Amino acid sequence: MSPRRSSAGGLIDRTRTIRFTFDGESLTGHAGDTLAAALLANGISLMGRSFKYHRPRGVYSAGIDEPNALVTLLREGVREPNIPATRTEIYDGLRAESQNRFPSLAWDVGAINQLGGKLLGAGFYYKTFMGPVIGPLKGTRFWMMCEHFIRRAAGLGRADFEADPSRYEQVNAYCDVLVVGGGIAGLMAAEAAAKAGKRVILAEQEPHTGGFARWSGETIDEIPAHDWANALTRRLAELDNVRVLTRTAVWGYYDGNTLAALERVNDHLARTPKNHPRQRHWTIRAGDVVLATGALERPIVFPGNDRPGIMLAGAARRYAKEFGVLPGSKTLFFTNNDSAYQAAAIVKRAGGHVAAIVDVRARISDTASALAIEAGVEPITGHAVVGTKGGKALSGAIVQAFDAATGKLSGEARPLECDSLAVSGGWQPVLHLASQAGAKPVWDDVTQAFLPPQPTQRWMGAGAFTGRFGTAEALVTGRDAGLKCAEKRPSRARLPDIAPDAPDLTPAPVLEIRGKGKAFVDFQHDVTADDVRLAHREGFVSVEHLKRYTTLGMATDQGKTSNVPGLAIMAAARGITIPEAGTTRFRPPYSPVAIGALAAERYGDLKPERYTPMHEWHVEHGAEMTPAGLWHRPLVYAAPGETVEQAYIREAAAVRRSVGIVDVSTLGKIAVKGPDAATFLDRVYTNTFSTLKVGKARYGLMLREDGIAFDDGTTWRLGETDFLMTTTTANAGAVMQHLEYCLDILWPDLKVHLTSVTDQWAGAAIAGPKARAVLERCVTGAKVDNETLPFMGIVHGQVEGAPVMICRLSFSGELAYEVYCGAGHGMHVWEALMEAGARFEITPYGMEALGALRIEKGHVTGAEIDGRTTARDLYLDWMLSKKKPFIGSGLMDRPALIEKNRLRLVGVISLDGQKLGGGAHLVERGSPDEPGESIGHVTAYCYSPALQKYIGLALVRGGKARHGTRAYLSDPLRKRFGQVEIVSHHFFDPDGERMHG
Repeated sequence: MSPRRSSAGGLIDRTRTIRFTFDGESLTGHAGDTLAAALLANGISLMGRSFKYHRPRGVYSAGIDEPNALVTLLREGVREPNIPATRTEIYDGLRAESQNRFPSLAWDVGAINQLGGKLLGAGFYYKTFMGPVIGPLKGTRFWMMCEHFIRRAAGLGRADFEADPSRYEQVNAYCDVLVVGGGIAGLMAAEAAAKAGKRVILAEQEPHTGGFARWSGETIDEIPAHDWANALTRRLAELDNVRVLTRTAVWGYYDGNTLAALERVNDHLARTPKNHPRQRHWTIRAGDVVLATGALERPIVFPGNDRPGIMLAGAARRYAKEFGVLPGSKTLFFTNNDSAYQAAAIVKRAGGHVAAIVDVRARISDTASALAIEAGVEPITGHAVVGTKGGKALSGAIVQAFDAATGKLSGEARPLECDSLAVSGGWQPVLHLASQAGAKPVWDDVTQAFLPPQPTQRWMGAGAFTGRFGTAEALVTGRDAGLKCAEKRPSRARLPDIAPDAPDLTPAPVLEIRGKGKAFVDFQHDVTADDVRLAHREGFVSVEHLKRYTTLGMATDQGKTSNVPGLAIMAAARGITIPEAGTTRFRPPYSPVAIGALAAERYGDLKPERYTPMHEWHVEHGAEMTPAGLWHRPLVYAAPGETVEQAYIREAAAVRRSVGIVDVSTLGKIAVKGPDAATFLDRVYTNTFSTLKVGKARYGLMLREDGIAFDDGTTWRLGETDFLMTTTTANAGAVMQHLEYCLDILWPDLKVHLTSVTDQWAGAAIAGPKARAVLERCVTGAKVDNETLPFMGIVHGQVEGAPVMICRLSFSGELAYEVYCGAGHGMHVWEALMEAGARFEITPYGMEALGALRIEKGHVTGAEIDGRTTARDLYLDWMLSKKKPFIGSGLMDRPALIEKNRLRLVGVISLDGQKLGGGAHLVERGSPDEPGESIGHVTAYCYSPALQKYIGLALVRGGKARHGTRAYLSDPLRKRFGQVEIVSHHFFDPDGERMHG
């Protein structure tokens, strides 16, 4: 039997033994244990070291609110730090390590920080390391001397440098009602909504539904509450319109009743099954939301309140009831409300020994007195714990008479022997999601807690979230009469025969006992009560400033345990009430979310691949594919032994010499139709499209409303009221959203219809001196000679019987054509073009060669249209119409946007024959170690087969005025420093003779 495991009871499976390691020590637990429960069962109370002082810390809670017992898990060869041991389900082979200690958890040299005392108080970074250094190093900043050591000491867990092998998945879901929280209240709300015919999703962050009922000790109709909850869960599982998601934490509430959730699909297994996600990210759009998120227990702040062995009373109750683990061999309870008496009684029933119950209140309820008798103790009322004893484990507590009305201590302090201390300072509803939804919590003097605000979105509260604590009651409160959920009007659904003798959980308004020694408010960041008062003395009295100056309630804690005690101390320091001090606004995420989960489906074969119709051809012919926006496009078609650079140089040279073909199906394509289509385009483009003739195309530029360049592309006039707009691949969605906004908000009177037709068209661009010859061999039904198909002209014909639309336009500086056909004909047309070009040695080319060709010609793309440049910066001011207004025209002439010294487009040539680098800075003079002031940066570069040099485009202060001058390229990240010449960005065929020939 484990040292602290009760002989019977709990909801774990005692028939299954699980083997795991903690800091290399082999241990065992049972199926259903969390890591924290299993460690306690093995007699381990020291589980970590604190952030700043490296004080020994043990588990403090039993759930998501754990501030101390954060561990690193070694899973599938990768380290994952800062995982609460209270949320980690053990499995065979689990390997966990403690954090923030060296060389070991038991003996940590960082504990010397405790000798720093007040020197390491709130804001010590700002006040200490920003001062000047005196002595031999006078003139330097102290921070420059200390930065290396400070950064090494910062943080808790250590991140891994290895790639994460796990797979993640993303799901979009829609429902009529989302219920957040699977306790009794949430289960009842879900059942009521489902019976009303609603589509329901219920999300519960724990592995099981039932919540507080699983370990409360309550009964419903003489049935244990957890059994009652299990039966209700089974009923929900039988309903087709209900989806129950366990191990799923809803972490963000956004506009339009959109919520974000993270499902830990396989975190409880030793290895994720093949082709299965480890975690799944949910984006849920709900008609109505029921917040049944429950309440979290608060601590009481007193000297020495952070020793291993001290935990919340609710945690002690849960460990005893759910896991069959005793908090210690002799447990002392310290409280300001009745809930600790319930916990003491349950610990006693589990076989534990209750040393005493210390209550700050002078009088207690009859229910509390009865529970104390059951626990086998006489309550010590009108007293408080004023200190603790022990080192790496608790060995005793010190109590003293206390007047809750005045907050004063009196009489002699006396010691009490104990090895665990369970504390309860009352309960606080979990309002994080309600706060994120856009409303401010409301203080309630009766419960001494912040309660839910008036909803600003379609949500309602249920259960303990509403401020009704201590019973299995499932009260559903609709604070907005317009809300509809399970019934036509907000419901008050109650369980039958709730225990009439439920204890009074109204706490005494006592959250701090002042005395000698450090009293911690935020355990995770080592923020003490004195730190809060120091912040007050230094002028940081706003709760938001308090949070940032002291780090109170940051990181994984997010104020779950520390928020209300910290606010109470600040309010007392200011001589105001807690509601007058206010509370911080909670921000997502409620609990930590892995970056891999946010990226979700964009990993491995779980990514929803978007292929062009010619994708298989590219792969079969040796293309190296690369992501481009949401698409996959060929990077290069490398021959055996070729590098990427060698391949794109060969491909680009082939285009210049004869002819090449590239897949442009991914370009954004938007059908703009309607009587006012031309007027609409005149307004969104800087140049005029109403004068464009049918059968012609025109290059266009869009600006944002602030005058900054947004996107460029060509638009083709297919009929009087029928236009086809093309956009860059990556910006297709953004342009579509922009156009829809303009129609819906700015000009709803215009008769225009927009349709994204990107997927309906396959496209191939043919470029090079022999491009026309290729088309002449395979196009029927239309001529492609210079007279019939001039530059920017459009014809319709067929290729091998497939209808095609051909536009003569070029972004390479060569004679070029874009051939569009229906997506279903894409492969057929592509192969026909390849066959027709075979005699000219037609060469397929990828994005790298495409980029090299456009850099040689000086065309801009997203690298130059980067959200900071204007049309003038890019020398596209010839496209700014002086005859009409357009989006951005009102703000494009602001002084800062037309000053001569702005960064403007130029070309650069490497003079030392070495590569340039995207993002590298250009400087007028200097050295590799001291490069001097930047005058601009490189936006794109390549090796030019036409010039046989490394060239690039850059944005440089002064632009054209610097043509013919020299500068230095400074790229310290790539350890590159070399001379370049600044020239025109039109490297190749500046007059367009080849393009118009």
